[in-house]
Formats: sequence, C-alpha cells, structure tokens
Amino acid sequence: MSGLIQEKSFDFALSVISYVSVLTESKKYVIANQLIRCGTSIGANVREAQHAESRADFIHKLKVASKEAEETAFFLELCERAPDYPKPGNLLANLQEIQRILSKIISTSKAIAK
Repeated sequence: MSGLIQEKSFDFALSVISYVSVLTESKKYVIANQLIRCGTSIGANVREAQHAESRADFIHKLKVASKEAEETAFFLELCERAPDYPKPGNLLANLQEIQRILSKIISTSKAIAK
C-alpha cells in the first residue's frame, strides 16, 4: 500500500487532535469525544492493514477505515453547520481526499483479488 495514505491519515489524526482541543476548550465535550475516536481510528486501521493476514483482511481493514472516515465526516459536518461550534477549517477537505484514496485502494485491491 502506498505510504501516501499512511502519511495523510496520520497527519489528519494530528489535525483532529488539535481540533478536538479547540472543541474541548469550548466545552463541546460530546462531539469532541466522538470525533477523537473516529478521526484517529482512520489512521489506526490504515496502519493495521499493513499487517493484514490476507488480501481479504487487508480490504476489510481499509473498509473499516473508510467507515470511520464517514463517521468523522458526519461529526465534522455537524460542527461546520452548528452555529455555536468552532469551525473545522480544512479538515473536511483533507478527509475527502483520504476517502478518495481509500476508495481507490479498496477498488484496486478487489480487482487484483479476482
């Protein structure tokens, strides 16, 4: 797997940690707690996929990362639209890029598996 997705998902996790700090300072604890879990889980699952036991396991772990990315997008969109929440800046754009890369890796891996 490309080191690009590992790097981008790790950098994204760092950005999520920073944004969660801002949410916590604003006393937005519920969303902060959800976002720290799913936002950092993307990179953790990408890293775990590196040590998959089979191609099917690899694809499965990347699908989990993709699902975590979807959940992260939901919470970031809530923050973006909620009038009294700090805005997430470029986190959504960065996440969309990660989602595109994950989708491409998954579809390519599936095609190779056939």
